[in-house]
Formats: sequence, C-alpha cells, structure tokens
Amino acid sequence: MVDHDHSQLSISRQCALLGLPRSTLYYRPTPVRQSTLRIMARIDALYLEDPCSGSRRIVAYLAREGIPISRDRVRNLMRRMGLRAIYQRPRTTIPGEPSERFPCLVDIDEIHTVDQVWATDITYIPLQKGFLYLVAIMDLHSRHVLSWRLSNSLDTEFCLDALEMALSDGRKPEIFHSDQGCQFTSAEFVARLQKEGIRISWSGRKRCYDNILVERLWRTLKYEEVYLHAYSDGWEAEVSLARFLWRYCNVRPHSAMGGRTPNQVYTETEPSSSRPGLTMSGAKAVQ
Repeated sequence: MVDHDHSQLSISRQCALLGLPRSTLYYRPTPVRQSTLRIMARIDALYLEDPCSGSRRIVAYLAREGIPISRDRVRNLMRRMGLRAIYQRPRTTIPGEPSERFPCLVDIDEIHTVDQVWATDITYIPLQKGFLYLVAIMDLHSRHVLSWRLSNSLDTEFCLDALEMALSDGRKPEIFHSDQGCQFTSAEFVARLQKEGIRISWSGRKRCYDNILVERLWRTLKYEEVYLHAYSDGWEAEVSLARFLWRYCNVRPHSAMGGRTPNQVYTETEPSSSRPGLTMSGAKAVQ
C-alpha cells in the first residue's frame, strides 16, 4: 500500500493519507525466544496434569524444576496460551458482550445417541518457533471428532470454519455446547447456530466438567502426539495432527464404546433427530 519510490508523495504523506503511523510501517515482528517457548510448553504440560493450577501454583511448580519466573510473566503467558485455572469463582471464562445469554443444557449422563450434543473447545499447540491454536468439534456420544482447524490467533473466523465443516455433511446436533469464550459468544457464531435451529448451551458456574470429554481428547492428543514431536512449522503440525486425529476416530478402539471406533459409533448409531422424545430436558439449566 505504501510505495517507497513514489515520485510525488513522500512516505510520511502516504502514511498520513492511510492513517498509518510510520512506526507501524517500519515494524518487523520478532520471533518468540526459544527460552520462552520452552517455558510455555512446560506450563502447558503442568496445566494438563493439574488444570486447577493458577499462576501462583505454576510458579511454584516451575521453581521446583529450577526455572525462576515471576507470577506476572506466568500470568501473561497463560493468558496468551488461553489457559484458565478451573476453580469455583463468580465468573468463568470472560465472554464478549452477547445480547443474549444461554444456560448450560448438558448433562453427560443424559447423552444417549449421536447428534444429541456437539461440543467444542480451543487448545494451545507448541511449535519449535512459535505456537498455534487448535479448535475441534466433537460429538459427545461417539467421541467422534467432526472437524478441527488450526490458527495463529484466537479469532472467531477459524471457529466458524470448523463449524461450517462439521455441518457440511448435512447432519446437525440438537444442542451445541461450548464455554463462554468470546469466539463462541460472538454474534456471528451464535447467529450461525440459530440459523440451523440448534439449541445453544454455554458452560456456567459449577459446570466445569460438562466439557470433560473434549478436555480428555486434548490430554490424549498432547501426550500421545504433540509432546512427542517438535513441529517445525504450522504445515508439519497440520499434517501430523490430521494423521493422529484420523487414527483416533477411525482406527483406535475405545473401551467406553465396547472396542468400537468413534467413527463406527457415529455412522452406525441412529441420530437423535430420528428418535422422537429423546431430549436433554433433564439437564440442569445453570448459567
């Protein structure tokens, strides 16, 4: 947009016309330092072991391993990674400013068939020289991963892309469950679900275990794939994650489903939409 060799307009004038500060024009992003990436990877592993850990406890864990670090820095890194300690508090995930609030409609014990409840969440994927964010959408009855997307920023667009991919097969859930992150409470995401006539469920206070099956997927993914490979870039991460998630859904037997794979359960089970009378009315509506 800025022509450095323009014969009539100086760089300052071009920046002024564009409303662009000259400092922004000359800024070159610096890569994240290797030492910071190692600390972030360790924080991620500690969080998976103890998701109730806040910045204070993470500082203590790291100090025990000989890694001196301030609480402010740990807090900033956890915020950057999208990690939040699980504990009882007045508010959970800080949402955006949605015009409408939705209660939590999910009760794990009341999920009996596929397409009854889909759930989603976002996790952090470390790279050798940076990191990415992974969003996935799962059918809670079959544990089948319907779609997933990688992004280098926590925006709404890649979550919408994952939702569109999940809906592209012509199937949809009765209920779509998520936390109250700004990606899922955004007007665009809510409108897309409402357009399909899908009931929306958000995790609320004292409901931290409603998304436990997606959290269990993250634990399996991290310990059996991500932590065993130091991805050099996003392309390598995407290829490796695609291979692992395909095997997770199509090859790996799950004891909770009698040794069948998630894909077998999802494709062979009659969807809830064809079974009248099966609803989540027994779930607690807690915001």
